[in-house]
Amino acid sequence: LMKCFYSSSVSEDLGCRRGEFSRKHYGSVELLISSDADGAIQRAGRFRVENGSSGENTDYAPGTWHRTDVHLENPEYHTRWYFKYFLGKVHQNYIGTDAEKNPFFLSVVLSDQNNQRIPQYHSILWRKTGTQKICLPYSPTKTLSVKSILSAMSLDKFEKSPREIFHPEIQKDLLVLEEQEGSVNFKFGVLYAKDGQLTDDEMFSNETGSESFQRFLHLLGDTITLKGWSGYRGGLDTKNDTTGTCSIYTVFQGHEIMFHVSTMLPYSRENKQQVERKRHIGNDIVTIIFQEGEESSPAFKPSMIRSHFTHIFALVRYNKQNDSYRLKIFSEESVPLFGPPLPSPPVFTNHQEFRDFVLVKLINGEKATLETPTFSQKRQRTLDMLIRSLYQDMMPDLHKGNNMLNRRSFSDVLPESPKSTRKREEARQAEFVRLGQALKLKTTVKGDTTANLATTSFCKKEPWESQSFCSNFPHEVVCADSWGQSLLVSTDAGILLIDDGQPSVQVFDKTLQIKQMNVLEALDLLIARTDKGKDSRILVFRLSAVQKDIETKKMIRSKYDCRENKLERTKGCHLYAINTHHGSELRIVVAIRNKLLLVTKKYNSHNTSTSTSLLSSPESPVEEFQYIREICLSDPPVVMTLVDGPTGDSDNMICVAYRHQFDLVNESTGESYRLHHVETNRVNFVAAIDVYEDGEAGLLLCYNYICQYRKVYPFSGGSPLVQPSAYDFHFSWNQVPYAVVCAFPYVLAFTTDSIEIRLVVNGNLVHTAVVPELQLVASRSDIYFKATAAVSGSSDSSSKEMSSKSSPQTPTAYEKPEFPLPSLEGEVPCKNLYKIPLSNLVGRSIERPLKSPLAPKVITTTTSSGITSLPVMHSLSLSRMEIKEIASRTRKELLGLLDEPIPKTESAQKLKKVSRRQSDPRKGAVRSSSSDRIISSSFESCSEGRHLSTSSDPDTSANREESSPSSYPFQLISLYDEDIIDLK
Repeated sequence: LMKCFYSSSVSEDLGCRRGEFSRKHYGSVELLISSDADGAIQRAGRFRVENGSSGENTDYAPGTWHRTDVHLENPEYHTRWYFKYFLGKVHQNYIGTDAEKNPFFLSVVLSDQNNQRIPQYHSILWRKTGTQKICLPYSPTKTLSVKSILSAMSLDKFEKSPREIFHPEIQKDLLVLEEQEGSVNFKFGVLYAKDGQLTDDEMFSNETGSESFQRFLHLLGDTITLKGWSGYRGGLDTKNDTTGTCSIYTVFQGHEIMFHVSTMLPYSRENKQQVERKRHIGNDIVTIIFQEGEESSPAFKPSMIRSHFTHIFALVRYNKQNDSYRLKIFSEESVPLFGPPLPSPPVFTNHQEFRDFVLVKLINGEKATLETPTFSQKRQRTLDMLIRSLYQDMMPDLHKGNNMLNRRSFSDVLPESPKSTRKREEARQAEFVRLGQALKLKTTVKGDTTANLATTSFCKKEPWESQSFCSNFPHEVVCADSWGQSLLVSTDAGILLIDDGQPSVQVFDKTLQIKQMNVLEALDLLIARTDKGKDSRILVFRLSAVQKDIETKKMIRSKYDCRENKLERTKGCHLYAINTHHGSELRIVVAIRNKLLLVTKKYNSHNTSTSTSLLSSPESPVEEFQYIREICLSDPPVVMTLVDGPTGDSDNMICVAYRHQFDLVNESTGESYRLHHVETNRVNFVAAIDVYEDGEAGLLLCYNYICQYRKVYPFSGGSPLVQPSAYDFHFSWNQVPYAVVCAFPYVLAFTTDSIEIRLVVNGNLVHTAVVPELQLVASRSDIYFKATAAVSGSSDSSSKEMSSKSSPQTPTAYEKPEFPLPSLEGEVPCKNLYKIPLSNLVGRSIERPLKSPLAPKVITTTTSSGITSLPVMHSLSLSRMEIKEIASRTRKELLGLLDEPIPKTESAQKLKKVSRRQSDPRKGAVRSSSSDRIISSSFESCSEGRHLSTSSDPDTSANREESSPSSYPFQLISLYDEDIIDLK
């Protein structure tokens, strides 16, 4: 157990880096000018240019390993709620007008969270400004009303109270409203440019492309014949060959993509401007420019293309010498940031990895473009028109008072029908569900929704995947913090030190109740807030002294052995905070009601130089702390965070949250300044997280469903500049979190039953993991959480038996995952501790790590199987042999390769036969009908090459359930609630 104590530098370094980020990785805005052959300026435009360089002098080698931060942002299987949770199920829809007489619609469904036996209310508010979606917890003892749902969405005043809509046809209209969020299929332009071509007329006049261009097209997708094509056509003619005879098409992660290739579109010798080609490519939001020539040749500029519609250009160059592709992205200035950031240098030698990166980048780019004023205003006008038209269609029924609208305002959601009308209500609900299911099937067959992604994602190991840390943990966790590779936990049974695979060690007995703690390994300190009310105190311990007691088994300390460890003046404290970067000086701010007590400790390098000096220091470090000053606030703070100033002299700040506001307090003067005011009746403060963008402080302010980023500028003349900035942005969580953790490039929200993962730079959703009875335990370095698992009381029961027992309605083709489920009758409840390694989230997720306040150090991580992995340097440069070995081992872990072949299930064999029978024998990716594409897309991400493999088996994960227990509690959430695959 002691082996991990001296690896403190790992967590300290990562802990500092987790809040460091830079938007420079996403390019910088430049004024780009193009000129004709005579040098005269033709056009100019402002574009954000991404070329993979951070603009900083760094001394690290560029990363060459497989990237883990290539994600589709706001994926439809997480954002299309009405299709996923409502359509085809009994739910309620309401109509009303707000205080400004603008009509709105509200949809509410009580759903099982992806068959996890977690009932939740999913609610969608349809307004002209867009849709708002939230999850609300279900309580069997508390009835949820429409008024409370709208209040949670900050809609409290109405011109007309909401009334329920009974007519099943409303589902068609609401599905149309959801489709206004954007298409699930995409069309991208591909323009071939020869070396030296500088105008769009020259580029569009190329009749054929080079051999390297043809290989690039073959990498993007498959050549399909347009005549008779029944799939997504992207505006091309599939009847009369007026837009060419062939095109390039592919399916990527459930999205159909049609490429408008300039050399495949009709060519006209008489028309030098090639209007027919420009008509398609010029109206694409995203265009790929494949440019021939050396790097020294004149480079492409977006101003060379005369198009007011194209917002994003992807410049691709091919290098024959090393068989690599170089990528450069131009985004119109108004396009919001979108990922993934380009590697440095932006050169790809792995062609399959390059294809995946380009397609993800382009899909994310088109989605981001729809948020620009040009497109968002059009979408808002369309949405307003549709909502008003739908409202006016229902007005006659509203006045007649027929069965279409229910006059019970604020009726309970999903009420029980009276006995007299029960049969009629059951018939109405049956018709409602029948129509919804028919709509769902029709939409799916048309290809207007992404195909089932559950069978395509388990091949990729995501950075947020968890590892089993401690099984059968019986205690209630109060708080915890990581200590090297171990976890120091405050429980109802005392303070325990836990390590993976080893028995826990008691450090303090249960007389010492620790409510908040920080383990500072670099400073050899343990800081804790104990007891409650007037008896609460701040205690400080030397980690070396605690370690010595554990090693010698000298004693288990009690509350009465800690009298010498109490900090003076801290009696009655209810909260404290420390600074993140404490390399030179540790600062502690203690809140005692409405008073803030500032305490510091000077950092002495000799204290941590050797183990001998550690043991020779006084056992209690209380004397090393000094009281600085006391600051009075108007109210007791609920949330408190320290913000480091650029100089650290007199510009350090304290962010406090109380009442309806976040304030900044100057540590030196005690002056308070308003940072943000919350305009809601009820405020649930969650966190204020200090992040540092290129060394400048910023804050993620989290409250209710909102997470807002505010740039904090240095103090100028005694006051900070906190006025609104172009850098500020905000986003909404789908469910109210109780904790938020930042680990660049991700920000994670923890709720009672899920982890919502978004990107820090733009707030876009990346993934939602369902984890029942979730409790965040610690997050300073590695992220630890506690969750409930359902383990059968019978030792010889297989996972398949448990699956059928827990969910009898589950289709036989899909196995119910063993984890996570609440305890059921006849089962023994089990609480487990899981860990998400911070090195996975921060250390390997970006290819250009930012400079950390601490020196780079070596990390030795342990895989979930207990095998110690290769050292990972913070410089993130690995040899090719190391990369190959890591990739090989990771692949074996993900695919569950065993000594004996895995048998295929009957359902998989059937699906395989259908796929083979309906596929083109020469091209696995091409299908002859929309329904075939739904089947084929399930295999795409799992295939070795870029073609859709017909030999992939989507049911192999179910087989692996029987072979080994899961260490990952996360589920891959598909478009359909019943389609869940447990990630092994």
